[in-house]
Amino acid sequence: MSDISRRKFLQTTSASALLFFSGLNNTHAAPAKAYPSKKIGNIRDLKPNEPLAFNYPDEQSPCLLVKVDNETIGGVGPQKNVVSFSTLCTHMGCPLTYSKGRLVCKCHYSMFDVSRNGQTYQGLASQWVAQIVLRLDAGTGNIYAEGVEGLIYGRIGNLKLS
Repeated sequence: MSDISRRKFLQTTSASALLFFSGLNNTHAAPAKAYPSKKIGNIRDLKPNEPLAFNYPDEQSPCLLVKVDNETIGGVGPQKNVVSFSTLCTHMGCPLTYSKGRLVCKCHYSMFDVSRNGQTYQGLASQWVAQIVLRLDAGTGNIYAEGVEGLIYGRIGNLKLS
């Protein structure tokens, strides 16, 4: 068995990693699939703390849109208080319900803060819940889902490649 110095080890592994990651950015890779734009509702129809259910980015992905009482991270609208999240718990995929500014998992009692990007603050879930990227058309008041930040439970990617 030969001994190598720490410096030599780091030089070798750093060079290998650089070669590997530079190879990932080649022109033969499949292009990233864009998220669909989907109209969810109209800001004038939203009532505070009354969520609107919808599916995004496909029919197997339940989500909700809600107008909360305070400005939120990623919020849209004049008060930046309209947000949207996946309603699949990141722990085991149980359905989440909305209650008083948080998403609650009835299976194992994880809770997520909708004012802070869906951050986990109680329970067994170790990841934040996926937040839906929103766009507000100021002229019409229509709200559109435009993407997903975070990984929807049970998937290796949020979009189907087929």
